[in-house]
Amino acid sequence: MGKSLTPPDPDPEKINEIPLRDALEERYLSYALSTIMHRALPDARDGLKPVHRRILYGMRLLRLDPSAIPKKSAKIVGEVMGSFHPHGDQAIYDAMARLAQDFASRYPLVDGQGNFGNIDGDNPAAMRYTEARLTDVARLLLEGIDEDAVDLRPTYDASGREPVVLPGGFPNLLANGAQGIAVGMATAIPPHNAAELCDAALHLIEKPNAKSRALLRWVKGPDFPKGGIVVDSKEAIAEAYTTGRGSFRTRARWVQEEGARGTWQIVITEIPWLVQKGRLVEKIAELLNDKKLPLVGDVRDESTEDIRLVIEPKSRTVDPELLMESLFRLTELESRIPLNLNVLEKGRIPKVLGLAEVLREWLDHLREVLVRRTNYRKRQIENRLEILGGYLIAYLNIDKVIKIIRTEDEPKPVLMKTFKLTEVQADAILNMRLRSLRKLEEMEIRTEDKNLRKELKEVEALLGSEASQWSKVGEQVKKVRDIFGPKTPLGKRRTQFADAPEHDLAAIEEAFVEREPVTVVISEKGWVRTLKGHIDDLSGLTFKTDDKLDHAFLAETTSKLLLLATNGKFYSLDVAKLPGGRGHGEPIRMFVDMEQDAAIVSLFVHKGERKFLIASSEGQGFIVKEEDCVGTTRKGKQVLNVQMPNEARAIATVAGDTVAVIGTNHKMVVFPIDQVPEMARGRGVRLQKYTSASLSDVTVFDSKTGLTWKDSAGREQGMSTKDLADWRGNRADAGRLAHGLPKSNRFGKAIE
Repeated sequence: MGKSLTPPDPDPEKINEIPLRDALEERYLSYALSTIMHRALPDARDGLKPVHRRILYGMRLLRLDPSAIPKKSAKIVGEVMGSFHPHGDQAIYDAMARLAQDFASRYPLVDGQGNFGNIDGDNPAAMRYTEARLTDVARLLLEGIDEDAVDLRPTYDASGREPVVLPGGFPNLLANGAQGIAVGMATAIPPHNAAELCDAALHLIEKPNAKSRALLRWVKGPDFPKGGIVVDSKEAIAEAYTTGRGSFRTRARWVQEEGARGTWQIVITEIPWLVQKGRLVEKIAELLNDKKLPLVGDVRDESTEDIRLVIEPKSRTVDPELLMESLFRLTELESRIPLNLNVLEKGRIPKVLGLAEVLREWLDHLREVLVRRTNYRKRQIENRLEILGGYLIAYLNIDKVIKIIRTEDEPKPVLMKTFKLTEVQADAILNMRLRSLRKLEEMEIRTEDKNLRKELKEVEALLGSEASQWSKVGEQVKKVRDIFGPKTPLGKRRTQFADAPEHDLAAIEEAFVEREPVTVVISEKGWVRTLKGHIDDLSGLTFKTDDKLDHAFLAETTSKLLLLATNGKFYSLDVAKLPGGRGHGEPIRMFVDMEQDAAIVSLFVHKGERKFLIASSEGQGFIVKEEDCVGTTRKGKQVLNVQMPNEARAIATVAGDTVAVIGTNHKMVVFPIDQVPEMARGRGVRLQKYTSASLSDVTVFDSKTGLTWKDSAGREQGMSTKDLADWRGNRADAGRLAHGLPKSNRFGKAIE
């Protein structure tokens, strides 16, 4: 029989019971800390996450300096994975590829040979096809790593050692930025201009207590690899850098190119950071197909190495600014790029820092690296001076030294005892070559000894003076600034700043919708739909059971509708958002937050510059301007103040000098319109007096033409000014019975 695969029964004495809650908390906390510390958040000092740091260090060990011949990416990934980073090879390669992409990294740390992806969103070629080496920026980050500049720790398998942080002679955290999502926190740092950061750091060296706002004199804002235009206000940018949290509203750069016979086209030359150009073109094409960009005729990508997206207008009469505004609102041609300066302070504590604090972290690290490298150099000088001292003793007593070496079985202890040498000096003398015994060598040693003692004094002076250390750090920062100055191709600022142009909101809204004629249909139960074109005959329309046509009117897809409800509120609706003619439409309450007990009084097209007379069932009302009726939210705008059972009952366009009011008691009163006040909101004044009735309808007409209305058959009826003499009176009169007027007590006039 084969061996049984059944596990043995556990020993009850070796089982430790732990509450599930405690076990989960402990394990999840370990996972969270691991993600925060070792994966997602960058170190504030060198601006790198562990994977990037290990890639750069691994490439250095492979001697892939900027002047070296590039090596296969597969070899680099294998070295990093095997020695430092025990994770997936594809994850390491993706991280390395990003460091090489000049459209993603402002100052690439890896010089890639081959296909490392493009701005369209295409992936890099497989790692066996591409090659890489370090850039000069990466060399600055690694400079001094062999001079005890930083601490080294054991690798994951303790077979070697890796740096805890790089010397970081370049302001990488802000210059290249970082993106990361940890557990319960995230980081989002856009790239910046290195020369500006160095200028701000130099000011911080002179005035250590300077605040973030003071540094904005140099650091204007982010500087993206592919340019773009930041259109945020200076105050918003200052607030973001002070608190460490905010965002930058970034737009594409575009120019208008003139063509033949008055034609023109828009050419986009720069797009916001991290926007994939291929996906952007697809999105614009989708919007064109969905007819959501009525001002745009066509889009095509003519890009080569430089970005060139061509947008053709629908017609030459289109306003280019308005066309671009519609694109900015609906596509990633305008993006909000977040700022969340959440980093590992001193490499240990996750914290959101402001601009000044981030630069202070970098400068403090530079000083610490300087002190460590200086101490390393001091130890080297002292060791060399010790050896040179032994050499000089040997030269002064050369014959005796040779005799001891030739005659003694163990010359080392004898030499040490005879000439009072240290072990280091004795080893140096015994390892000395015969050709070094020439006279000239003695002179060179004395010169070297003199120079080293002079350097040792300078080193000790530097270590003893904090002011000298900061001066040295300042010199280092100035060198970086010169390398990446504003006149250099890599250092020149690419992102500019501007104020977003102000446009009429109504014009912008109209730019999003193709202008087409429609017929708006409302049923008695409040269902609404739109039919294409202007249709007069609606007899063929079908409605839900127990529902029928209430009224219909002509509009356009760009029109805005105003709805007056019985609660005295006006609601605004966009025709473009209403359902099409298929089916029975949708309840109008789907588009506005109207109370259940409220009903529609009137629905009409907003034209502007008109005035309305609105009235409640209790017979009160006033004149209101149309612009005062337009609400901006779904909740509507309260214009006529009513409380149940009182409700808004009627509305009429002010188009004349006389008002006619009719009540449910079939009494009517006619009076001059100048007796009714104009208000923006309120209960109004009494229009007609009732005892046991209520207001039924109002209308405004010109006394010269007389009063007209529509009867139940839809025929036009009317009375002249002379015929109306019996009903003439003043506002708030009870009126007289209206003989000859429709029995419905309605004038039948809809607002057009």
